[in-house]
Amino acid sequence: MSIHHSTRVYNAETCNMRQAGLLQRTLLQRTLLQRITRRSFLAVSVLFSLTACASTAPSTSAKAPIQPKEGEQFDFAWLKGQARQLATLPYQSHQGELPESLQRLDWDDYQQLHYKKEAAVWRDEQSEFRTELFHLGLGFDTPIRMNELEEGQSTPIPYSADAFDYGKSQVDGDALPKDLGFAGFRMQFATDWQRDVVAFLGASYFRAVGSEMQYGLSARGLAIDTAMSHPEEFPIFTDFWLEKPTPGSDKVTVYALMDSPSVAGAYRFDMTPGEPYTMKVDSAIYPRKAIERLGVAPMTSMFMIGENDRRTNYDWRAEIHDSDGLAMQTGQGEWIWRPLGNPEQLQFNAYSDENPKGFGLLQRDRNFDHYQDDGVFYEKRPSLWIEPIGEWGKGSVQLVEIPTLDETFDNIVAFWNPASPVEAGQELLYSYNMYWGSQPPVQSNRARVVDTFTGIGGVIGKKRDYYSKRFVIDFAGGSLSMLGQDTEVKAIITSSAGRTEIESARPLHSIEGYRAMFDLVPPSGEEASTPINLRVYLEANGQPLTETWQYQWVPPKEEDRELHNAGHLK
Repeated sequence: MSIHHSTRVYNAETCNMRQAGLLQRTLLQRTLLQRITRRSFLAVSVLFSLTACASTAPSTSAKAPIQPKEGEQFDFAWLKGQARQLATLPYQSHQGELPESLQRLDWDDYQQLHYKKEAAVWRDEQSEFRTELFHLGLGFDTPIRMNELEEGQSTPIPYSADAFDYGKSQVDGDALPKDLGFAGFRMQFATDWQRDVVAFLGASYFRAVGSEMQYGLSARGLAIDTAMSHPEEFPIFTDFWLEKPTPGSDKVTVYALMDSPSVAGAYRFDMTPGEPYTMKVDSAIYPRKAIERLGVAPMTSMFMIGENDRRTNYDWRAEIHDSDGLAMQTGQGEWIWRPLGNPEQLQFNAYSDENPKGFGLLQRDRNFDHYQDDGVFYEKRPSLWIEPIGEWGKGSVQLVEIPTLDETFDNIVAFWNPASPVEAGQELLYSYNMYWGSQPPVQSNRARVVDTFTGIGGVIGKKRDYYSKRFVIDFAGGSLSMLGQDTEVKAIITSSAGRTEIESARPLHSIEGYRAMFDLVPPSGEEASTPINLRVYLEANGQPLTETWQYQWVPPKEEDRELHNAGHLK
């Protein structure tokens, strides 16, 4: 049983383009700082939401620290109680509550602000972890409270100018408020005290690395109203509790309190570095009001150019992306691979399912020759796999693809959206495992998609009388290398519109796999530019041999369907 596939392309008829443009600008602002230093892992890892806001007078944070009362122990149940209570109160924003000297910082100035290595939390302890804190300033203008947790006792980590090196920024640390707060934190592991293994910075964004120690896509605690006709909301982790690891332990736990106009929430992250870097996430979400589109376990990535989509192929590199596909294992056990793209218009897809077994944004192509970038090493970017714990019920894995003209813009968003309406006063509990690394922890025992190519259709050496699109899908692994010469392998191809022709499935010995190929002739008339959804898998003797390849293609307008016929063809 395959999941239902629904789609929407945001254009003048289906979406208010002003709001779609606002979404694109918001995401661009959010990722601008993150991408400026892609070529330096040691530079600040910036994962933030930079939304329009009115400037406020310089002040210290009016937000009182949230701590257990005398005699109370801190635990996740206590934190959930705080979040539940917070959701009954009107939301209070503390965005922009910064001294003017921090508000006017430019990027170069902000890069000068460094937490001193000798001030790292747990540096003088018998701990496998160290924590450094991020300074407020620039786009990080919401003060965050940091706390250390030991044996159920919470102790605030006060801001101290002595813990920071301000470099050439001209910021006078001694003149800053004593209760200024922080922007977030980063952690290092005993295998390498210089490079991060995880960072939480900006809104509810965070990143982690596998054994290749390379940052790539981001995750966040929650997404609200992504790709809607009104602005997206970005909840914020306002308070963190860093639980002191036991000596010699390779596991660290972090708690976070979330707040936003629509929700309050409590989160627990149990994290273990390695290959993959694993996180067990427990979340409790308390809506203040009804939410139209809730995004659980959201991921954000970048796709500009790939084998299947060369719309912006003016760069010298053949491929530029942090992730090349959305992988899903449905509740019924079907494995689906959906290559990502860089569309001309914002596109939204929902893949309906019930109790999904897993989904994630993956970087399957890990061949340096395909990228040729010796600065950012896209082939080393981690994949991220989400494994739900328990039954999530009915809903859909939703995918947003936004046009981008360069690699500094994270244009891909994916998350789980529950089918049940989200109303004020509910308690929504979600637990899941996250795996950051070169390979997901589970894979289909059937052959998987290793390449997707697209181009002009037709027969080589013959004049084209009409327009068609060529699709080429390479499958490898599973039992394909074991097939006998007399085994008949078929490509099962379905299309939501148009007609397919020149279909084939043949061995591809260079990968010990098979290549499926077909042309798609799009419709004409009113449906000429309607998105077409495609599904392909290989079978033999009526049994599937591969995972299911799904794709969405938006045909060009009829007047733009060039046939590219050579002059000598008749």
